[in-house]
Amino acid sequence: MRRVAIILAEGFEEVEAVAPIDVLRRAGVEVVIAGLTPDPVPSARNVKIVPDTTVDSLNSEELDLIILPGGAGGVEKLKQDPRVEKLVKAMEEKKKLIGAICAAPTALAKFGVLQGRKATVYPSLIEDIKPAQFVDSPVVEDQNIVTSQGPGTALLFGLKLAERLVGKDKAQEVAGRMLVEYG
Repeated sequence: MRRVAIILAEGFEEVEAVAPIDVLRRAGVEVVIAGLTPDPVPSARNVKIVPDTTVDSLNSEELDLIILPGGAGGVEKLKQDPRVEKLVKAMEEKKKLIGAICAAPTALAKFGVLQGRKATVYPSLIEDIKPAQFVDSPVVEDQNIVTSQGPGTALLFGLKLAERLVGKDKAQEVAGRMLVEYG
């Protein structure tokens, strides 16, 4: 079974975290919710999610994908956490999948993994993903990196990640059951 970790920090965007978790689990993917601490993680609108584990227990060898959700407050905390940076860089080194949505591609830029890549981001943050080449599209793939624009693109983001992990047929099956139009 494919294994994914999504890292939540206080201030994360609810839809951008829960939609991909939901889609991937419907597709039969194991999704581990990791917090920066073991405590419940409050979102941007104070919805608290209890993490399965902490970022300390994550090992890039055991993961097929890591996801960073948006939410300006949460992303700033992810950017400042050396454990998150180390994990993202380890995933990039192994050419494993990395997903980031809304403001989270700015963390990938800070960690140096968007150099020479195409990516998307929340429209007001285009300058913050340089040196990546911005593409104005709901979901952008460039090799092992998948980026997306925001809350309204979270289902498509989750479906694209599912497609990359378990195939287009399974992603389309999940989309159909969710009444979502997908490629």
